[in-house]
Amino acid sequence: MNDNSYSTGDTSSDDANVHVAPGGVGGDDANQDNVRELATIPAVEVTTRAAIMLMSAAAEKIGPDAGGDEEFKDLPDARALINALAGLVSAAAPDLGLHRKPIQDGLKALQLAFREASSYPDAPGEGPGEKYTGPVKG
Repeated sequence: MNDNSYSTGDTSSDDANVHVAPGGVGGDDANQDNVRELATIPAVEVTTRAAIMLMSAAAEKIGPDAGGDEEFKDLPDARALINALAGLVSAAAPDLGLHRKPIQDGLKALQLAFREASSYPDAPGEGPGEKYTGPVKG
């Protein structure tokens, strides 16, 4: 296996706790390189990666106001992603350690970009994720 963030390089352990990346497990080496044992991934890494994925997806759905493309702008989807991110960040904040502040800052930036991208911005405290984070001020 290749040494990267999805593989440990240790092929000696059993296959009971294996996560399979998209594409499944097949006979070729490319698919085998996408496998990493879940038991070896620290919880903070799983949580941080989930938050980053939600942030990236939300930014694309917000559109140009958050660095995404206009063709992918979809504010209802962005709202759902920001709500999920806010819930995750609020629940996991005590466990995120030094990752907490940058993730919270990213969430706030997305909430403000969403407000900017909206034709009819939500009232303070009613925007995406604000039921978890409280009202966001620019």
